[in-house]
Amino acid sequence: MAEDLRVLIVDDDFHVARLHAAYVDSVAGFMALAPAGSVSQALQAIHSLRPDLVLLDVYLPDGSGLDLLGQLDVDAVMLTAASDAQSIKVALRRGALGYMLKPFTAESLSQQLRSYARYRRILGQQTAVDQTTIERAKRSLIPGDVTPSAKPRSATEAAVLESLLPGEQYSAAEVAERVGVSRATAQRYLSSLADDAAVEIQLRYGSTGRPEHRYGIPG
Repeated sequence: MAEDLRVLIVDDDFHVARLHAAYVDSVAGFMALAPAGSVSQALQAIHSLRPDLVLLDVYLPDGSGLDLLGQLDVDAVMLTAASDAQSIKVALRRGALGYMLKPFTAESLSQQLRSYARYRRILGQQTAVDQTTIERAKRSLIPGDVTPSAKPRSATEAAVLESLLPGEQYSAAEVAERVGVSRATAQRYLSSLADDAAVEIQLRYGSTGRPEHRYGIPG
């Protein structure tokens, strides 16, 4: 199973940071690190923990998150109450992959994170890409902007998709058994189908251990 994407939340409000961390941990494939409450703490955490994604506030006690953004060599999404156009323009100019205004719901952040995961998978599938792939990766960052692909599907991919019954959720191992392929093959095709929004990913928590990824047809 692929490692969860590690997310650092930078917010000076401890309770808000804890809430957002819970939101992150509820999304399949993501794990929240201990939050940072300032620019200095964020720089230290990024250096030592090497997160995949930073969720960054603008208003921090020892500086601006926008200034910090310009120093980072890591993917970042702004989570902030700063609704002025200038802040938004600066954030996008300095490389923010998304901009979410507080307050927002757990589902809104979940959609943003799932969009980011699609973006990572699309660009991680090959070393060289064409313009179509670049545009697809860019569109994938916009929550709700991905529609099921009309591209031709291979026989195995079609079989994986057809094995999923509406209203049911399956593990990769269960799909592999239903289709008659290896678990790794089923996982690869399920990830591709998730990129195209043909399949959705959810978490199922057991009594012990890490939550299990479950796959199903979007409702």
